[in-house]
Amino acid sequence: MSETVENQGRRDFIVVATNAMLAVGAAAVAYPLINQMNPAADTLALSTIEVDVSAIEEGQAITVKWRGRPVFIRHRTAEEIKVAEAVNLDDLRDPQDDASRVENPKYLIIQGICTHLGCVPLGQKIGEVKGDFNGWFCPCHGSHYDTSGRIRKGPAPLPSPQS
Repeated sequence: MSETVENQGRRDFIVVATNAMLAVGAAAVAYPLINQMNPAADTLALSTIEVDVSAIEEGQAITVKWRGRPVFIRHRTAEEIKVAEAVNLDDLRDPQDDASRVENPKYLIIQGICTHLGCVPLGQKIGEVKGDFNGWFCPCHGSHYDTSGRIRKGPAPLPSPQS
C-alpha cells in the first residue's frame, strides 16, 4: 500500500508538469496566430497625423491628407462662428448644432468629401466658389455646405464627416 501512495505522488507531478507544458506550448502556438492580426507598422504610421493649427491665420483654410483622404481645417472667423451657431436646426436635413461638430469653435476639422458620391467640394482656396452658405460647394451635383460642414442644399444626405 505504501508503494501505491508513492507512485500516486509521482503521477500527480507528471500530470501537473504535462499540463503546464501543454499550456506553454498552446500559448507559444497561439501568440503568433493572434499577433499577425494586429495592424502593420506602416498602417499604424498612416493612422495619425499632426498639424500645427497655430500657423493657420483666421479666415484661412488648409487641406491635409489623412489615410489618402482630404481633411479640411478651417480657422473660422468670429462672423463664421456666429453664423454657424445661429442656424435654425429645423432647416437642416441632419440637425446638428455647431457645438457638437467642433471641439474648439475657432477650428473646424472635417473630412473633405461630399457625402453624396465622394467628390471633393470646392471652397478651400481663396477665390473658390464656396456655395450659397459660405462653406463648401460640390460642383458635381450641386451640394452646398455651411461653415460648420453641414449639408444645407443639394443631394448630399449627410454633413461632412468630422475628423
